[in-house]
Amino acid sequence: MTFAPAALVGESFVGTGVNAAHTNIVVGRKGGPVETAWATALATPSAGHVPFVTVVRPGVPVKPLTLFVTKAAASGDLHERATWGSAQAGLAQGVADAVEHGLIPAAEADDLLIIAAIWVNPGVADLDESFRNQRAAAFGAIRAAVAGTPTVDEVRAAARAGAANPFYEPGATVLAESAPAPEAAR
Repeated sequence: MTFAPAALVGESFVGTGVNAAHTNIVVGRKGGPVETAWATALATPSAGHVPFVTVVRPGVPVKPLTLFVTKAAASGDLHERATWGSAQAGLAQGVADAVEHGLIPAAEADDLLIIAAIWVNPGVADLDESFRNQRAAAFGAIRAAVAGTPTVDEVRAAARAGAANPFYEPGATVLAESAPAPEAAR
């Protein structure tokens, strides 16, 4: 059976504070819609958002070829070093880890492409922590994509508990007041 006959999508958030990593990935086959999106993104950078090929080392792109797409325009020396340095290295290592651990079959790595949308906080303060978090987030996003997680039931259970993220968590009153009226579902 062919790995990833359709696009696989995964997400992972690792760490806390300014050194946290938030990674969204799409894995797909060359010759399919992911390749079109990959090439289009690479060929159409916008001010502050320059997609680039992720490398393990200069001249050694990670396999599957992975496009690093920034969610925050690089600003200031440390943020630039984190974006093009520690976060890129963490993404490359996380993708390589996914191949090494069999999440992505090594025999198919040359036939696949990954698009990774990466959040690096402009306030990043620790390049080593940024690397560790991004490595774990990349691996976790690929693991989620391959496993098809979370399931719809897991999402529904989380939503019943209330939407929350590291930047905002509504209280019980806000959740209750903002819920759709029962007749809205009809």
